[in-house]
Amino acid sequence: MYCDACGAKVEDTQNFCGVCGKLMRAAPAPRALVSSREGRVAGHLRVLALLWLVRAALSFIPAMFLTGIRRWWFPMGMPEELHGFLYFVLGGIGWLLLLRVVLCVVAGWGLLDRAPWARVYTIVVGALSLIEFPIGTGLGIYSLWVLLPESSAVEYRQLAMQ
Repeated sequence: MYCDACGAKVEDTQNFCGVCGKLMRAAPAPRALVSSREGRVAGHLRVLALLWLVRAALSFIPAMFLTGIRRWWFPMGMPEELHGFLYFVLGGIGWLLLLRVVLCVVAGWGLLDRAPWARVYTIVVGALSLIEFPIGTGLGIYSLWVLLPESSAVEYRQLAMQ
């Protein structure tokens, strides 16, 4: 190959002419600067928020069923005392599930909205959900991994101010 500016012979592996310095082929595009890339928290924030909302949706159906359970849904021939006990216990579990639905929706909504309070709130709710094996444990670990480090606090503050 020859340089079209000065006519000197140029090897195929050379990017510039050795005589005149003309660019022989396009240089590779520079990589994006680190500051322009999406940060660790920003990359996981939307996924984390959607997972909290999915968790709420999955809890809503059994919560509605258990809070709506009536005494007449129990089998015939069951002692009346047992009816009352089961009605109380299953209804209570239903209300606890509804509380979980509300907590999960608030966490997901706050993270999607990038509310300043949502990081600490989600850390608390994530820590509480660690005891709900296996889905709550996985979501709690993921939430704590994304939001708990000090570097995450700094990045989240910057995201919340945008």
